[in-house]
Amino acid sequence: MMCRKYITLIGFCFFILSCSSTQKGLFVKRTPHEKYADKLAGAGLVQTTLGSKWLAAATKGIQQPLNIALPYKEAGYFSDIMPDAAGFRFNARHGEQVNILVETKPAGSIVFADVWIQTEQGTLSFLQSADTTGNTLQFEATKDALYQLRIQPQLLAGVSYTLTIKTTPSLAFPVPSDASPKIGSFWGASRDAGARSHEGIDIFGRFRTPVVAAANGVVTSTRNNNLGGKVVFMRPDNKNYSLYYAHLDSQMVSAGDRVTTGDVLGLMGNTGNAKNTPTHLHFGICTNSGAVDPLPFVNNSRPAPETIKASLTVVDSLVRNSRDALMYATPSAKDGAGSKIPHNTLMKITAATGAWYKVKMMESGKEGFVRSDAVSLLARPIRTIAVSNIATVFDIPDTTAAVKFVLQDKREVAVLAESGNFLFVAQDAGNGWMARPVKK
Repeated sequence: MMCRKYITLIGFCFFILSCSSTQKGLFVKRTPHEKYADKLAGAGLVQTTLGSKWLAAATKGIQQPLNIALPYKEAGYFSDIMPDAAGFRFNARHGEQVNILVETKPAGSIVFADVWIQTEQGTLSFLQSADTTGNTLQFEATKDALYQLRIQPQLLAGVSYTLTIKTTPSLAFPVPSDASPKIGSFWGASRDAGARSHEGIDIFGRFRTPVVAAANGVVTSTRNNNLGGKVVFMRPDNKNYSLYYAHLDSQMVSAGDRVTTGDVLGLMGNTGNAKNTPTHLHFGICTNSGAVDPLPFVNNSRPAPETIKASLTVVDSLVRNSRDALMYATPSAKDGAGSKIPHNTLMKITAATGAWYKVKMMESGKEGFVRSDAVSLLARPIRTIAVSNIATVFDIPDTTAAVKFVLQDKREVAVLAESGNFLFVAQDAGNGWMARPVKK
């Protein structure tokens, strides 16, 4: 592959460019989220119960993200009385542009968004941040990797939000759409009876179809060789890779020419080792470490996020599963086995995505996804029991928690849901948790 001859030159240029940024780490800016946390600390609020819960939620959003696949869309709610944050982990391909949009109600509500990339060592490296008073958060994936997003509102802010994450190509397609180009061979396909693999994509079209610059940049080389035939190399502006156009019938540019996106670089043909194949463009991308799959850079055929079908009226509501149900780590039953949720378990819906609800278990705090048709509101009790002795009702399923009220002997109470060793009950004094009576 011709890319290999350019690796040394690319590496040298990248070294020169990187030298100017070696001191960047000495002047790291505080993110909007960090600046807000500093204000809370300055006001003495981090020592309060709510302030400490806000910081704990921020940590949870980083350490316990839920796995999603892009494109993704969810609608949720952050309570003003219980600080929370939402964390997401997703894959992105080298060359994709990731677009993150957080829309909020009421208008003007601030939700902080922070993005990290997971390193090969498993640690997180900060990438970008924003708050929703600005524009869509965007970044280009510079490697195939796992990325993490955390969103969190300000303290004491009740916010409804819609989160949309989708990808777009970072480069234009190298053949005009009106030429009806078709990709007929992909990265990794076997070549020469398995002696090598395809380091690019083949885009088929009519003979002498124009091939165009996929970005603004400079033509670095035009050549004619046995493998690629008539080829053109160009370097996009501010990138550490080169674009490779091969098997051209004609080259329409020269080394040193400055081009803009859509400028014609040459005409499609079948020169070089493609002389016995149909007319096509071999399009490749050369980096400092070798060729990479160009498809994520130019693929403009991408699905839209799934429409939210689950009802939004129950978001931020307490529900129970109306039958034995499964909770999944992702909103898809295809991505692994779910964990069984016992019948009538209490959970809180925090968001909706597709035909799924994102839920939080009330006793363990564990989060995951359940099918929207597997849960129901607490409209009617599942049964009524009589208290045989004095029973204490707590505000959370924990006998060391604050006491809400006490039930007297022989008093009837409605059971709305269950969770482990506790019952969620309703009585004139309100709702709360009592220890499950011991069966005699």
